[in-house]
Parts: sequence; structure tokens; C-alpha cells
Amino acid sequence: MGGTAGGLSGCAPSGEPSPREGETADLDGPAVIRAQGPESSGDAAPRVVFFGTSLTEGYGLDDPGREAWPARIGEKAHGAGLRIEVVNAGLSGETSAGALRRVDWVVGASPPELFILETGANDGLRGLPVEALAENLDSIFVRTARAAPDARLALVRMEAPPNMGAEYVEQFRKAFEEVAARRGALLLPFLLEGVAGIPELNQPDGIHPTAEGHRQMADGVWPVLEPLLRELAGG
Repeated sequence: MGGTAGGLSGCAPSGEPSPREGETADLDGPAVIRAQGPESSGDAAPRVVFFGTSLTEGYGLDDPGREAWPARIGEKAHGAGLRIEVVNAGLSGETSAGALRRVDWVVGASPPELFILETGANDGLRGLPVEALAENLDSIFVRTARAAPDARLALVRMEAPPNMGAEYVEQFRKAFEEVAARRGALLLPFLLEGVAGIPELNQPDGIHPTAEGHRQMADGVWPVLEPLLRELAGG
């Protein structure tokens, strides 16, 4: 593991306003991009919804629609000749409970062919019960499957800060593994591997990755995600 406690946050830094109860991501904002391969047809491209925290939203970046890791995945898909539509539904400061409260709206607004869930970092930072995290992750996937029965599922692994204690860290890690196995979701690598705790890859707050950090985040998950994207896009 290359992560440190300081690099595991998906929340806004101190002094930033927290999202209001029920607040949702702007799916028509600049964080929505469409990546089309070189041989586009008239058929609609598979929609990939990235549902997560500020790590997905691209908090603090100059242009999240081009620099956040979902956009970088879109670039990689384009470069590989794959047609996909990338929807960034990240929201700063959100716990898994908050994600559960807004998932119906997001999936209803943009029904996906692939739903990628990135949440839990804020749960770990706050030391929230792992049992609640696991239940929320599971319920998010259940609601997604109910709204989009044919959608494929993927879960981004997150890690708890080591200062929470070895038992908590291990239970936290197992929650992601168990939920992914139960729901048939593709388990993606720890998003901040090789990025957390490295000053030059993080913004001055020491929490949120820079544009280069987001590039490396995309590089880390791409090898596991690419085969599924090829399957969906017929590449």
C-alpha cells in the first residue's frame, strides 16, 4: 500500500462548505464528457457513470471535465478505439450514507450500462462503523440494479487511515471485497495507490490529487477496467 491517512480523504478541506442534505451532482455540468472512438457509428455509446466523492468530482482542479480521473478514463477509451459516454457524478464531502440518499436520482437521470462506485473514504476518516459502510455499499448496488437491471457494476477499493487501528483497517478492506463478491461487481484497485502522501501529486491541502495525480489514478485502475469497457463497447 502506498496510501497514508492524509491522502485518503474524499471530503472538502477545512473551511469549505459541505454539500447540503439531498444535494446532487450536476450531471450537465463541465464534469460530463463524451469519449468517442475513431470509428463512431450512429448507435448510442455505452454510458459509464462514475459515482463518487470529491476524488471523482475532481475537487480543486482547473478543469475537472478534462482532468479528473473519469475524464482520463474517457481519454484512454478513446485512444483504445472504444466509444463510451462518461458521466462524472462525484460530489465533495459525501459519505456512503449520502451516496445512498442520492443514487436513485443519479441513476434515474443517467441510466448506465456500467456503474462505477467510489465512496467510503469519508466514512474511514470519520471512523464510522464498517457495518454501516458495507450495508450502504450493498444498498447502492441493489438500487442501481433495480433502476438499471442490465447495468454492470464496479466498485473502487478504498482504504481506511492506518491510525484507525489494524482491526478497523482490515474490516474496512474486507467490506469492499465482500460487497463486490456478493453483487458480482468488478473490484477496482485502491484509487490512491501511488498518489496518497506524495506531495507533488497532491494539492496544497495534502488531500486532493493534482491533475497529474488524477492521471496516475486513471493509470492505476485502467488495466482492470479496460477489459470490461471493451466488452461493453464491442471493442
